[in-house]
Amino acid sequence: MYSFLLDRTARRVKQYAQVIFTSKGFDITLDQWMVLKNLHEYEDLSQKELAERCGKDQPTLTRIIDLLTKKQLAERRVHPTDRRSFIVHLTELGKAKVLELSPQIKDIRTKAWDNLNEKDFEQLERILNTIYKNLALE
Repeated sequence: MYSFLLDRTARRVKQYAQVIFTSKGFDITLDQWMVLKNLHEYEDLSQKELAERCGKDQPTLTRIIDLLTKKQLAERRVHPTDRRSFIVHLTELGKAKVLELSPQIKDIRTKAWDNLNEKDFEQLERILNTIYKNLALE
């Protein structure tokens, strides 16, 4: 039952955010935002590192990066020490997009927290961290 509630809530959060993204004309998806935000926070990342940070498999991440590249928000660069792999880098347009959308996306996320207090957040954080640790892949 709890697994169902967790899955249902995660889907609702993603659906809600995507509806708002579309209605506000952000011209990116929630998954594309996740990639942009990670690149902004951690600068240049290998595709493998980026996939891990975003919780995406390699083929899915490759498709997302392809779309961001077409939109000129990100670019691939040859890895400085491994010519067989790439570093993903935000373009100036990508950096501007992150700065433009960050306050609006913060407001979207804040909506989910309506009617919750600090104790609720602490319990939720503890529970989610416990679930995450319980499912660690060795």
